[in-house]
Amino acid sequence: MTRAYSNSSESRTARVAPKVKVIPMNVFKVLRHAVLATLAASLLSSCAAWERIKDIGQPPPLSAVDNPTARAGYKPVQMPMPAIQPASYNPNSLWRNGSRAFFKDQRAHQIGDLLTVQVNITDKANLSNETQTTRATNQDSGVTNFFGQNTLPVINKPVPARILTTDSTAATDGKGSINRSEALQTNVAAVVTQVLPNGNLVVEGRQEIRVNFEVRELIVAGIVRPEDIQSDNTIDSTKIAQARIAYGGRGQVTDIQQQPWGQQLSQILLPF
Repeated sequence: MTRAYSNSSESRTARVAPKVKVIPMNVFKVLRHAVLATLAASLLSSCAAWERIKDIGQPPPLSAVDNPTARAGYKPVQMPMPAIQPASYNPNSLWRNGSRAFFKDQRAHQIGDLLTVQVNITDKANLSNETQTTRATNQDSGVTNFFGQNTLPVINKPVPARILTTDSTAATDGKGSINRSEALQTNVAAVVTQVLPNGNLVVEGRQEIRVNFEVRELIVAGIVRPEDIQSDNTIDSTKIAQARIAYGGRGQVTDIQQQPWGQQLSQILLPF
């Protein structure tokens, strides 16, 4: 009876460990962020889709009338201000220094007052630029031998008529043009949300108009100088500092004009 014995050391050395390819941790981080971004986009899309499904057959709802200063993200406006001058009164006089009128002024001057903003935007821009450049260079060494020899070393070939001759030509032609025309004329009532230390007023107005299944929204905000307010409590939009004017809408027409979120995401992420 014969027994087969195997050397344990030889068997251990005969085994070959499988090769494992280690993936860097930054790759896992990128993949994790991509998955999280995809999940977040899907959740947002599902929420938006549910809102649209819920409103099928119904016109888009109007926003509730609320306090602009109570909205999320609202921040009071801070601007460089001069030193506050105390009000002074003349003896035996009804007139106060700095007053704009002898009688009570009906124009907006404190928080909560209303004034009408006359939005009058008529912008036109027509620009045209063109740039042309041309360059041509010629170089001729004029060398007809190689260090006094008529043949090239190693290859033993005759030296050409010119050892070094270069030609280069470059030309560019760039053109660009802009032709833009914008016009917006409307009125919107705004409310004074803040009075700055120098007396200027921070105003904000919002207007929503629903026509069939489309809501048109107009937002006006900025800083107004009380002296620019007319006697009928109106002010032109061109006299509003730091003006923010937005005119848009939401509804069926806006949904059709916008690309689906998948196409928007692919245009941002894809490099080609």
